[in-house]
Amino acid sequence: MNSAPYGADSRDWLRSLRTRVATLWWLKALGNTVFLVVFFQLYLWLQKNPLFAVTQIPATALDDWIGFQPWTITLYLSLWVYTALPVALQPDKPRLLRYTGAISVLCLVALLVFLVWPTSVSDAVGARPASNGLFAMLYAVDSTGNACPSLHVAASVMSCMWLQAILTQVRAPAWLNAVNVAWCLGIVFSTLATKQHLLLDVLAGVALGIGIGWASLRRAKPV
Repeated sequence: MNSAPYGADSRDWLRSLRTRVATLWWLKALGNTVFLVVFFQLYLWLQKNPLFAVTQIPATALDDWIGFQPWTITLYLSLWVYTALPVALQPDKPRLLRYTGAISVLCLVALLVFLVWPTSVSDAVGARPASNGLFAMLYAVDSTGNACPSLHVAASVMSCMWLQAILTQVRAPAWLNAVNVAWCLGIVFSTLATKQHLLLDVLAGVALGIGIGWASLRRAKPV
């Protein structure tokens, strides 16, 4: 029988994750809440008060092919759980602060782009039917402005990279990282299927997420 590569007990990774979550949990919860409140104040102000003419991001053939798929709203909204995981899994205050700095840089870069280059989803997409209460809630808070780069995608990609590094560090099983990647891909797809974003927004978001994620992980090892 092959032994686990990280020790005699195959549940070491689970204990490590639990310990990380329990460490400074109150600071993580409070900090994440304050961060989101401040971020959304800036995000929504820029969305509602563009300083320059708004550029409509054109739809591509892929956008037309995917179409509107209301079932993906749950995946779309799951971003707020997904992006909280790298925060919850930081093992100490220095690394928590490093991650906070990294996600702050990602958000600030995107907000700067929204400031100097306001964008929205093309009218060619057409009306998005509010098929249930979740869509009505989403549309009441977030329009299709601040489109490119997609911060939904950028934050998901960066979170995926950090979670992969954390799972590798604690020697978690491969299936758990597969779940991590699948969740990220699901969120990315949902941005297209809910018509909150278009393909060009997604590609720009992927580039932003990979760029900041790679740079931040180089400076933060071990995670």
